[in-house]
This record gives sequence, structure tokens and C-alpha cells, in this order.
Amino acid sequence: MTFQDAMDGASPTVILHSPLNLKHCFLRSKSCRTQICERTGMKYLVALLAIAAVPSYVFAQAATVKIVPTDDGWQLIRNSQPYVIKGVGGDKQLDKLAAAGGNSIRTWSAEKLGPILDQAHKLNLTVTVGLWLGHERHGFDYNNADQVATQFQAVQKAITEFKDHPAVLMWGIGNEMEGYAAGDNAAIWSAINNLAVMAKKVDPNHPTMTVVAEIGGDRVKNIHRLCPDIDLVGINSYGGAATLPKRYRDAGGTKPYVITEFGPAGMWEVQKNAWGAAPELTSTQKAKAYKATYTANVIENSNLCLGSYAFLWGQKQEATATWFGMLLPDGSRLAAVDTVSELWTGKALANRCPTIQSLQLVGDAKVKPQAKVTVRLEVADPDKDSLKVEWILQAEPLTFGIGGDDEAVPPTFPDAIVKADASSAEIRMPENGGGYRLFTYIRDGKGGAAVGNVPLYVDAPVKIPSAQKTSLPFVVYSDGGTAKPPFVPTGWMGNAKAMKLDEENKTNPHSGSTCLKFDFAANDGWGGIVWQSPPNDWGDKPGGWDLTGAKSLTFWARGDKGGETVSFQIGVLGSDKKFSDSANAKLDSVVLTSEWKQYRIDLSGKNLSRIKTGFVINVANPGKPLSVYIDDISYEAE
Repeated sequence: MTFQDAMDGASPTVILHSPLNLKHCFLRSKSCRTQICERTGMKYLVALLAIAAVPSYVFAQAATVKIVPTDDGWQLIRNSQPYVIKGVGGDKQLDKLAAAGGNSIRTWSAEKLGPILDQAHKLNLTVTVGLWLGHERHGFDYNNADQVATQFQAVQKAITEFKDHPAVLMWGIGNEMEGYAAGDNAAIWSAINNLAVMAKKVDPNHPTMTVVAEIGGDRVKNIHRLCPDIDLVGINSYGGAATLPKRYRDAGGTKPYVITEFGPAGMWEVQKNAWGAAPELTSTQKAKAYKATYTANVIENSNLCLGSYAFLWGQKQEATATWFGMLLPDGSRLAAVDTVSELWTGKALANRCPTIQSLQLVGDAKVKPQAKVTVRLEVADPDKDSLKVEWILQAEPLTFGIGGDDEAVPPTFPDAIVKADASSAEIRMPENGGGYRLFTYIRDGKGGAAVGNVPLYVDAPVKIPSAQKTSLPFVVYSDGGTAKPPFVPTGWMGNAKAMKLDEENKTNPHSGSTCLKFDFAANDGWGGIVWQSPPNDWGDKPGGWDLTGAKSLTFWARGDKGGETVSFQIGVLGSDKKFSDSANAKLDSVVLTSEWKQYRIDLSGKNLSRIKTGFVINVANPGKPLSVYIDDISYEAE
């Protein structure tokens, strides 16, 4: 509906749903507005109120961003002005980023992008919009035409929807989708370039970038020869980031690049101790790593490096609770923020973070159960602020994620702290064997903080940790799934080449706009897909969910033709596995109809304290190829 329609008597409440048309009609001309005002009286006032409710970005002009050649390299130009990216990865607490002198953020997907763009624009920040692409380790097959086409459509939709938002800086097509080996799958690079071609047609005003995990293997070569429509390369680099300019050129890199993630050396890059724990730098030491990377790339190699995104503006569990975070959960900033702020603005913040001068264990790190351990701390504050020190003992994860995958937060042990003050802590170690870390958190009361930890080990048998507790109903799949699904369909069994899984099929879904479609293209043999937690795990890693209280697993299914025979189950990991399912249940040889029907797996009386394989579909010797549709999979309390 247009503004003129409203003036002619249409319901004014509808105006709010058409802000772009409203803007266009209202801004046509002064004479038009005068005529409408004289003709409509109160309706003009209603329209003005509607305009006031429209987000401010609607009235702003979309930015034009280009990468232009210079005498010795490249330069990023935004709205005709040189632009150096002074950014971070993350989308929370953006007011603090703006106050620190940052000008951009990076996302990894377009999920809930609208509010993020609006907030960024309000703070005069830009956004490199991440467009998530499937990973082979998560089950995505770049040789599967259906999967690639569905992904193409999703990316196209996001670009079309947000291309005119003034906060958009560029499109980040994928993140580490090439995997962690040589990066030599030509099908992946072909799919990326096809997306870049589409992006330029839909939106010629913003550059295209793809993001890779460092530059080893054939990544640089393949991007340059197989992705001509990718304008610049995003590189996630940690321990080797300071040497990246030379290594990138030596690998044949001529496209401009952006450091899309950087920080301290990753846990995969440091030497482990006697029991396999990675020693972690203090926040004071990490700040030096941020400075070294920024200086070597953005400052000393500015003709090829167009800026950077420090990782992570926030906090997450990745190896430890503090390895990559630049902020603490309460919003306190660490020394990395002070460092990048000074690099961005040329001046230090008025009040600086406290510093850890020494954090030392007294005695052995490997001890018996219930042993007492002492750790000594020396701290200082550049501004002589009064400091508050907190000590927390936390278990070490038994296994670590890959590529930033979600990790469960290990338990803490507040009763282990025997006594503690600002200079030391004495703790009594737990009875359970395995690794632990004693963290110290120092806060200055002015928004600044410091953090460090000491790895410890209890020499005793390791008990299997509990699965993550959740509430019911617990959704496994519904209308295209969720950004962080609790179970991932990565366990492909049997004749995998005959199977396909479309997780966003739009052929007559039971509810919403999408459903699952499982195809088995062979006449005989067998195949199945297991939804796993964590992904790609067959019982070697902790994980899974505590679904205690669930009485059933319900789902809807139908066959493409009717008469298809399939089996459904949960819990395929037996007691022979280190981390097994605590229960199993099955619906065997279900004959589907062509109409949607709800099915129920009875879980009454089952021990559901650890379910790692939350849904399974199997087919055996079907006689002819078949297709099965599934939707609305959920664990229910009834």
C-alpha cells in the first residue's frame, strides 16, 4: 500500500507495513504534500506518525563500496571516501565498540540480521555480512546439485533483502567452508564463485569476499584461479598472523585481503603440557599478540590488507572460557580492547585495564584427589584503581570442538576454594580425575578487567560427565531447523552415495515453509542417517542431551508415492563406546502413506540421561528408489 492509497481512505494502520512506499510517496514533492494535506486533513497527520515509526535506515541512502587499484596495491572506498576496516567479530555490546573507536563488525550468517544492521547503522558502524555456507564435515555435499541449489537460493534471498541497508559494507560468502586440509575441492570454489557472480548482479554496490582458515594448502591458488568474481580474501589467522603478508605473497596472493579473525595463538598452535592441556596466555600477554598482527598487516601492509576484524567481541567457551574473548560475560573489557582501541584511534583510553604481572603455581600441577594447591598472583593497575580478585576452579573439556563449533561449558567447583585474596588462592582439588583450570578474574570497578588461568590435573580415574540438561518440548527439527541444531545429520551409514538429504525442502511441508526430504536412489542395499551430538561423533566424544522426563519422540512423515518402508529410531551408540547413548528405541518397518501422518516413539521408562543420537532414519532393500519427507521432530513430555 502506498501513501496515496492511505490518503484516499485506506486503513492507516496498513501504512506501517510499507515503509519504503511510504517514504517514496511522502518525499515526492512539496506541492504533492500540500495538496494531500489540504485534501485529507487528519489523514496527513496519521501518515506523519507512521513515518516517525519507520526505522531511520529507510530514509538513509544505501552505501556504495568499491575496491580500487592504487599505484602499489588496493584501497577500499566507501561513499567516495577511503575506508580502513577497524572491526571485530561479534554483534553484541556495539555501543562499547563504537566508544572504543571501532567502525565495523563481522557476522558469520544472516540470521536475525535486520536488527543487527539497524543497531550498527545507529552507531555509525558498518557490517561485513556473513553468508553461511555448508561444511563437508557437517554433511554438506558440494557435488549434490540439490543442496548447492538450495544454498544458492538462501544466499540470494539474503542479499536481495539487505542489499540496500546503509550499514552493509560487503558480503562475506562462507567461512572456512573449504575445511582444514588442503582446500583443494574445486566444487567448493566453483559454488563460491557462482554465488559471487550472483551477488554482483543483485547488488553491484558492495564487494564480495570469501573467508578461509589460514592460507595453507591450495587456498590462495584456488581462490585466484577459480574465483575471479571474489573481490578480496578474508583470512582467519592467529599464531601466524604477523607473518601473513609475506606468506600470502609467496603463495601467489595478489587480491586484497582482510584479516577476518585474529587474536592470540590458537590452542591447536601451542605446545601441550604433559597431560595434553594447552597453556593459555594471560589477557595482558594476549594484548601483545593483537598488536603484532594489526601492526604487521593493517599498518605495515596497508596497500594489500584493507583492515581487520579482531576475534572475539564477547565471550565463548572454546577450549577454555577465556581463550578468545575480548570481553567478559559481564561486559568488562580486557587488555585486547585497550590495545586495538589505541591502534584504531591513536590514543589510549582514559582508564586502562589492570595487568597480570605474574600467575604462578606453587608445587606440582599433577596431584592426587583432594590435594591442596596454592597459586600466587601479582597484579597492578595503571590508574591505581582498587582491584577486586575472583577465583574459579573449572573442569577441563574432555574434547575440544573444531573450527569454532559449540562446546558445552564445563562445570565449576565453588566449594573447592579454601581461601583466597588478591595475591593468592588455596584450593582443594575434586575427587574426580582429569584436567582442571584455576581462573583468576581481576576487575578495576571502572569497566576494565584481566584474566589468567593455571592448568591442573587430578591423577585418578575420569568419570563420564553428565549430558547437557534441557527443557521440554525439545525440538530436533521444525521449519528448516535452527541456527544451532541440537543434533546434526552427520552420521551417514551404508550406501552414502545413494542418499541425499535436503534440510529445507519446500514440497508440501507439514508446517511452516520447509521440511526434510530423504532420498535413497538404489534398488537394494541399505542406508541411513544419524542425527548426532556432537556432529560426526560415533561415541568418542562427550556431548548429547539429558532428556529426562520425555515420554515420546514425535514426528510427521510421508512418502513421495506411498508404500515406502523405512525405520526410525534413537540411540545407536552402545555400551562399547566411551560416550554411549543411555537408551535406544525404534519404530521398525514403517509403511508410509503419501499423506502426512504423525508417528510416536514411546520413551516411557527409558533412561534418557544421555541421548547422543537423537534421530535416525534407515532404509533396507527398498526394491526401487524412494523419497521420504519428515517434519516437526520433537521430544515431548507426554
